[in-house]
Amino acid sequence: MASQDVLGQTTRLASSSALLQVLFRVVTFGLNAFTLRYLSRELLGVVNVRLTLLYSTVVFLAREAFRRACLSGSTKRNWTKTINLLWLTVPLGVFWSVFLGLVWLYLLEVPDPSVVPHYQAGVVAFGLSAVIELLGEPFWVLAQAHLFVRLKVIAESLSVVSKCILTVILVLFCPQWDLYIFSLAQLLYASILVMCYITYFVMFLGSPEATKKSFPVSRMKALLPNLVEDETFVNWKEARLTWSFFKQSFLKQILTEGERYVMTFLNVLNFGDQGVYDIVNNLGSLVARFIFLPIEESFYVFFAKVLERGKNVKDQKQDDVAMAANVLELLLKLVLLIGLTITVFGYAYSQLALDIYGGSMLSSGTGPDLLRCYSLYVLFLAINGVTECFTFALMGKEEVDRYNFVMLTLSFTFLCISYFLTRWYSSIGFILANCFNMGIRIAHSIHYIYDFFKESTYSPLSGLLPSPSLVLVYIVSGVITGFSEVFFCCDKGWMGRLVHISTGALCFAATIVTMFCTETKLIHFVRSQ
Repeated sequence: MASQDVLGQTTRLASSSALLQVLFRVVTFGLNAFTLRYLSRELLGVVNVRLTLLYSTVVFLAREAFRRACLSGSTKRNWTKTINLLWLTVPLGVFWSVFLGLVWLYLLEVPDPSVVPHYQAGVVAFGLSAVIELLGEPFWVLAQAHLFVRLKVIAESLSVVSKCILTVILVLFCPQWDLYIFSLAQLLYASILVMCYITYFVMFLGSPEATKKSFPVSRMKALLPNLVEDETFVNWKEARLTWSFFKQSFLKQILTEGERYVMTFLNVLNFGDQGVYDIVNNLGSLVARFIFLPIEESFYVFFAKVLERGKNVKDQKQDDVAMAANVLELLLKLVLLIGLTITVFGYAYSQLALDIYGGSMLSSGTGPDLLRCYSLYVLFLAINGVTECFTFALMGKEEVDRYNFVMLTLSFTFLCISYFLTRWYSSIGFILANCFNMGIRIAHSIHYIYDFFKESTYSPLSGLLPSPSLVLVYIVSGVITGFSEVFFCCDKGWMGRLVHISTGALCFAATIVTMFCTETKLIHFVRSQ
């Protein structure tokens, strides 16, 4: 597949992912806002921190390394061996689910049954849902490798919406079920997700479209583990790369979910405070999930296909290097501007957003300050997602192993900083520690990108430098909206709020107009791709 075709399909994948996620998440956003008014903070803390951490840890440790290894390189490979390797995620998931489930049941503090009943059933259900989701892993990787633009997003969106609808129905009609509600909803999510992929491939394989695309798999039986005579069960090069990524993914999971591990194992916050923190964290990360994650996942595939892993810039095809450098520069500029916009406007509108979303439970206390800090953290997330996506797509096995050592040091430092900052600044300390963590990771990735391109004429890191006039508009907008919040929001009634919102809308419009005038290369890229 030509590089330009890969770029076109990748950008469609990223944009379609973002748009469809926004559409479906708007529905879930409203449903979640509705259920917040019927649940206790303690129940939310147990579900959204303790049990969700169990689920995400099992899934991440079981599949992340396999995904990165099996999505590297060309789609022209022995897919039988790759699929065999991917099926190993299921027994690995069973192991982690049982092991961590026992830890969650017998080593961690158990919630008060009078406040949060049915905890043991919740642990079993969330662990089982992780194993069910892993059954769809070979289908997910095959779809992602061949750039099936809408399948992933539609499957995930339908699963999330179904989960939210079931949660709302049970909260309204069976509120006494407590954790049973979220356990059933989680099992439904995993089951629908896997069924969407299976249903699609049942319909797709053997169809004229599959024949036209020369799809490497022709029947469903080929998507099950298969022994090939006189050949190894898996591709050992992929298996070794998976092991390297597994060591890295273990550390990355600690960094990604570090604050939840500190909350869970060190008890620095009670379950009620954990619930508020998690709601604010989810609200603040909406843009990261809507936009940054689809970009990171889609362009990881692009860079992995266009450039060859482990080779320096001189040994690559120069046309592909030019395209990769140009795309990287524009991606950095795109996420930088999105991140700056959220940081500037998020500061003045955090309290209003929380008051509208969850009422006084969120807008009073530390909630607004948490979301303001998270607005800054989004900027770090934006830059880190793209820089790491390029770095991981290019690293060879030895470089991945060296990076694992860096991650080990960073993991230990991050956990220590999280613990002390939380002791000093309560839940805000978690976000400050995450900013530090992301800053170090960004510095490492920028160093790698600089070293890769230093022997060429390209400088994609210039994408991190916005125009001076745009920076000035951001500063002025931040000052104006800050004063607007003090004078008009949020205890001045709805008229004051409308004035505050109107002020922000005018400043935002001025910012967008300035972007169109100063960042013409980026605007052309977004429009054309």
